[in-house]
Amino acid sequence: MTSPLTIALAQFRPRKGRFAENLARLGPLFAAFDAPDAIGPRVLQLPETALTGYFLEGGVRDAAHTAGTMARELDETYRGAVPAAVAAGRTLDVVIGFYEQWQSTLYNSAMYATLGAPAGPVIHHVHRKVFLPTYGLFDEERFVERGRDVRAFDTPWGRAALLVCEDAWHSLTGTIAALDGAQVIFLSSAAPARGVEPRDDGIAGPATVARWDRLIRDIAEEHGVFVSYVNLVGSEAGKAFWGASAIAGPSGEVQARAPLFEDALLPVTIDLGDVARVRADIPLLADLRTMLPELQSALQRLGQPAESAAYDADVAPAARDAARNAAGAARPGGGPPGLEIDAPLVEQWLVQFIRDEFARRGFTRAIVGISGGVDSAVTATLAARALGPENVVGVRMPYCTSSADSLEHAQLVIDALGIPSRTVGITAAVDGYLAQAPGADPARRGNIMARVRMIALFDLSAECHALPLGTGNKTERLFGYFTWHADDSPPVNPLGDLFKTQVWALARHLGVPEVIIAKPASADLIAGQTDEGDFGISYAKADTILNWLLYGYAPAELESRGFDRAEVELVRRRLESTHWKRRLPTVAMLSTTAIGESYLRPVDY
Repeated sequence: MTSPLTIALAQFRPRKGRFAENLARLGPLFAAFDAPDAIGPRVLQLPETALTGYFLEGGVRDAAHTAGTMARELDETYRGAVPAAVAAGRTLDVVIGFYEQWQSTLYNSAMYATLGAPAGPVIHHVHRKVFLPTYGLFDEERFVERGRDVRAFDTPWGRAALLVCEDAWHSLTGTIAALDGAQVIFLSSAAPARGVEPRDDGIAGPATVARWDRLIRDIAEEHGVFVSYVNLVGSEAGKAFWGASAIAGPSGEVQARAPLFEDALLPVTIDLGDVARVRADIPLLADLRTMLPELQSALQRLGQPAESAAYDADVAPAARDAARNAAGAARPGGGPPGLEIDAPLVEQWLVQFIRDEFARRGFTRAIVGISGGVDSAVTATLAARALGPENVVGVRMPYCTSSADSLEHAQLVIDALGIPSRTVGITAAVDGYLAQAPGADPARRGNIMARVRMIALFDLSAECHALPLGTGNKTERLFGYFTWHADDSPPVNPLGDLFKTQVWALARHLGVPEVIIAKPASADLIAGQTDEGDFGISYAKADTILNWLLYGYAPAELESRGFDRAEVELVRRRLESTHWKRRLPTVAMLSTTAIGESYLRPVDY
């Protein structure tokens, strides 16, 4: 006998910190999932922190709700969206992630509740996230407390369990849920996308998509359960949530997958009878139950202090390489991920990033300083695809010594994209200042030009009601090859995490004119100047060395792998000597509410 259950994966893009606004957006989802002729129960699953956004930092305490309040808010929204369904006695089960206040403590939680019941909402279970990432992009344990339990619970259709994001990265949590009788594990996450290198595994999207795909399939197959996974979409402070929500069946197969980077409602009907059938064929869970008493004693032993604490004084390079490979940072054979990119994915990612960031800031138009170089050409192209060519203003800002090719190539980009443009000469402004500083050397003169260009760009942004877009790439940022509080001033920068060689690859994919891609990169501040001439090393070599250094490989390790010692030292020295240019101004902290340290409110919230 079949046991159908319909789960709707609700990939959701919240407005950050706007709880009431996001809650109202659930009404259409409830209505879209309402099906009077539906067979079997229905569950609508939403992501982690679905109604507030994830990276709230100090704003967590403002966004937190009790589970009871959350359930009542959801119930009222459901009743308002589908009154006929409620009158007919149709209820809806909902899984939702939220910041919770419980017993005067803040948690990152997930709740399973039934909406539309005659006596009001029914809360079946609240799971409080056990494993809180506090590394890399994350600082979660600073703002919420850990949960202490993983368990399954009864629902109107069977038995389920809830996990939140990193909970699932620890295989023991899925084991506990399955041993406790879960037929379906609902996994909700706010997982930012990372990794743009091409892959041959057949799974479209960032590298993190493949990692999560493998994770949910492994949990499902090992324990003979369904795993229903929903991830946020949208962008928060430059971190893009990629969606690609999916359901894995008890044999480990992915039964449905939502699209990348887009809001989506994907209903999937599963047969709960598959759980019993798969477990009968592959009794892994039964084997585990048989051995559980012995394994429990082993777990208790592991929890006791060791009799001795022997350790190695240092870790050999081979062991470090193995650790990096195990962490997924390196490729087989050692070394970091390569610099090749999946250009169509990068385009999709950055176009959506620009749309999200502009919508969050309330802008519909962009303004880009177009220099005639590849970085500004790529930025303008992405902006035109994200916002429409009519909403992108290209600005040429020549100085009297600027190359004629720069003006011509900038116009080539403007014409190819069909965007409105301005030409603002900066000679009079720069020379007016330099008249007071006749001894200024070329570096000072270049910095003055760069800062005057930013004055013009931001002034025109006010006139055009357009947000300035930055054009700096990752190599320039790491080398400190920009004018402080000039090139780095625009509040949104789509290229800042792409090395120069990756920008060239993206430019070819986007159809930037080859004459712009092929010419030597130059800041065009001094006649005959080139970037690589200033660096003393090519971009190709610099990017490769930087990539290894950023993944934690020491200069000596690079030399042992055949890199030139002088080139490694040149890159290391530039990287280490320019950290100050990548930081905000240092403020003397005299109170407990220092901005950015203790008073934590994200700039986009």
